[in-house]
Amino acid sequence: MKTNCRSVAVALLALVLCGAATLSYAQQSDQTGSSATWNGHRHGHMEYLARQLDLTDAQKAEIKTMMQAQRATLHPLMQQMHSLDQQLKQYTEGTYDEAKVQALVTQQSQTLVQLKVEETRIHNELYQLLTPDQQAKLKEIEANREARMQQHMQGDAPATPEQ
Repeated sequence: MKTNCRSVAVALLALVLCGAATLSYAQQSDQTGSSATWNGHRHGHMEYLARQLDLTDAQKAEIKTMMQAQRATLHPLMQQMHSLDQQLKQYTEGTYDEAKVQALVTQQSQTLVQLKVEETRIHNELYQLLTPDQQAKLKEIEANREARMQQHMQGDAPATPEQ
């Protein structure tokens, strides 16, 4: 039971710290029809963050509590994004109606704004739970991730991690 709670807390922290990952997942699963690979990748990333940040049991418990409280806010927004994506799909596979697509995309953009505001607020709350050393480590992890993304976007070969 303790291990299960720990895994849940770690998973929730990574979900929040990764920001747009939740939204990207919803969009990717709609496009590909598969979430198994994403779930495995996300779980691995969560475990990595928990180890790298060396979260205490108290931090994990507080994160779990916070995330359970936020689920009621985030879940409906993610469901709404999914629903709007499904509605848009009919216009890619059927008759195109620009006015209807425009209206759906406008709704989707408003939902995205709400989702990003909530995610940012949650990220801030979780960030405040970290010690200054953990905050510095998180910034380093994020900077390294950003550098890899920039390198990838420029088409360069990925750098091998130093041991």
